[in-house]
Amino acid sequence: MTANESDKTVKKVSSKTSPVGEMGQKYLADGKSVSMRMWEAAEPGEPKPEKSRDYETVGYVVSGSAKLHLEGQVILLEAGDSWLVPKGASHTYEILEEFTAVEATSPPAEVHGRDDG
Repeated sequence: MTANESDKTVKKVSSKTSPVGEMGQKYLADGKSVSMRMWEAAEPGEPKPEKSRDYETVGYVVSGSAKLHLEGQVILLEAGDSWLVPKGASHTYEILEEFTAVEATSPPAEVHGRDDG
């Protein structure tokens, strides 16, 4: 039996009591190779400088809208849309209207400082 086959731990995280990161993200459930976070009611504003991250991100827009600036492309994200940011891709988000979205990152964004500023 491998280590992955023996790990049957169930983890539940309430967004009401989740820790909040420096950029306003709420950290949700996480595992060894994937984690979830939520951007809840993020306010409109100017985009921050583009950054590349050491993880892949997939996301889903719950409400609101934003522009994803990704490697020279601009993609409008609206409620019901999902997106992918490849590992290492330079990107930023411009919130257009109060924005709530859930993201999954692999490997987990919050491990080893991958999610710092």
